[in-house]
Amino acid sequence: MRQTWHDLLFAHWRVDAAALAPMLPPALELETFDGSAWFGVVPFGMRGVRIRGLPEIPGTSAFLELNVRTYVRMRGANSPPRPGVWFFSLDAANRLAVLTARRWFQLPYFFARMNMQKNDAAIVYESIRHDSHGAEAEFRGGYSPEGNVYHSAAGSIEHWLTERYCLYSADARGRLHCGEIHHAPWPLQNARCSIQSNTMAAPHGVSLARDPDLLHFARELSVLIWPLRRIS
Repeated sequence: MRQTWHDLLFAHWRVDAAALAPMLPPALELETFDGSAWFGVVPFGMRGVRIRGLPEIPGTSAFLELNVRTYVRMRGANSPPRPGVWFFSLDAANRLAVLTARRWFQLPYFFARMNMQKNDAAIVYESIRHDSHGAEAEFRGGYSPEGNVYHSAAGSIEHWLTERYCLYSADARGRLHCGEIHHAPWPLQNARCSIQSNTMAAPHGVSLARDPDLLHFARELSVLIWPLRRIS
């Protein structure tokens, strides 16, 4: 698939690795940076979503998405040490996209009521999801970029968090899959953010402070995504 991500916020919290590790499939191990695990809440918009070589389908090519994620790699000395992303949830404001991603990518997508408003450089973002049991996961806040665009340096925390080129997912039988992702290096900026509400971690039993430990912004990035392949 081809798609373009835009007006994206990386909001990251430092968390205890012991809180996240039990939530992963046995074949994956949690990665840490300077002894800490990291929990990300990532709101953004998508456009130009289409299967490579085919035209865009009206009504499905542009929508909002919000990811809740951490960072992992395959477990075991004989496994390739490929750093990747593990998603706890992915909310999207497009029902067809949710159904398609659940089937094709074995990812925990959910439909949410979402809104993004842009005022010059500032973004106001809202995502509210209600599950079948009445539980709610919500993000409401505003964010904007600061400073010049830069590419993260190898070995930095920004590079470790963002320059990851595969995602891992597990199907209903517990089999692990990997999806390859390709894009240019992230055009990052520092960011400021004011969060009014954030309960995206609550369904996973994770408690987050009100203010993130790290904030980064990216205006736009084009991405190629390959089909999943089973790896265990």
